[in-house]
Amino acid sequence: MMAYLWILFTIVASGGQTLRNALQRDLIAEVGTVGATHVRFLYGLPFGCLFLLIVSTASGTAVPVPTGGFWLWTLGGALAQILATGLMLQAMKSKSFLVTIAYTKTEPVQVAIFGILFLSEVPSPMLAGAIVVATAGVMIMSWPKATADGTARDWTPAILGTVSGGLFGLAAVCFKGGIQSLGLPNFLVAASATLAAGLGLQTLILTGYLIATDRAALIKLFRAWRPSVMAGFLGAFASQCWFAAFALEPVAHVRTLGLVEILFSLAVSHRLMSQITSPREGFGIALLVVGVLVVLNA
Repeated sequence: MMAYLWILFTIVASGGQTLRNALQRDLIAEVGTVGATHVRFLYGLPFGCLFLLIVSTASGTAVPVPTGGFWLWTLGGALAQILATGLMLQAMKSKSFLVTIAYTKTEPVQVAIFGILFLSEVPSPMLAGAIVVATAGVMIMSWPKATADGTARDWTPAILGTVSGGLFGLAAVCFKGGIQSLGLPNFLVAASATLAAGLGLQTLILTGYLIATDRAALIKLFRAWRPSVMAGFLGAFASQCWFAAFALEPVAHVRTLGLVEILFSLAVSHRLMSQITSPREGFGIALLVVGVLVVLNA
């Protein structure tokens, strides 16, 4: 059962993250890009601490005392995730929800490289092939289209989304490094402690930034607490599941399976935003599904 638990965590995380992204996207007009970025951290922190308390109490495992190495890993992940989220939301302002998420999902190739460099996680040939196939599907479905009047394609969302994906990948590797540095036998406590610490650092960093540069946005963020609480909960819950999966499986494996988020995003785009999928995007999705199926059998 434990051998397959990471699959459940990853699928649940992908679904929760899709809904969180949709809620954050809707908050951009009200609180700005930085404010919408901060939602997942400020409103997610109480839930992250609650998850840690529940897991620690239920397992009888004391909350660990982190070392300096843990804080370096977690700070690196926190900063990378802040930048990645901001770039993703900025790209969403000029591109469809589905296609923007597709841009960020070039992440598996980048996370595989980071995993090799920082964690010595070398993917098998079959997994490497699955990553290439799935990422090719993502690139096909997200390639910028020519405009009707023949003007140049807009590459800005593609660049923002791709850099965002790389930063998300770097964040995942750093957070796994933090989880491993704790050396705990209980993977859920290690994952929960890393999540709570990461959210705490992110909340301090972005709250301080907004106090110094845009206090009005911070005030708006507190006033928009009703939709923000749900976005914060979904963000913390999705991250809890991601971190648990990282604790059990190589990061590249987890993030490649996490491409199922594209399918969830497709459903959200159609049902909530009335966005239509083109035949080319459909072919890209088919390649993505093939890659994911290979991952499950790698």
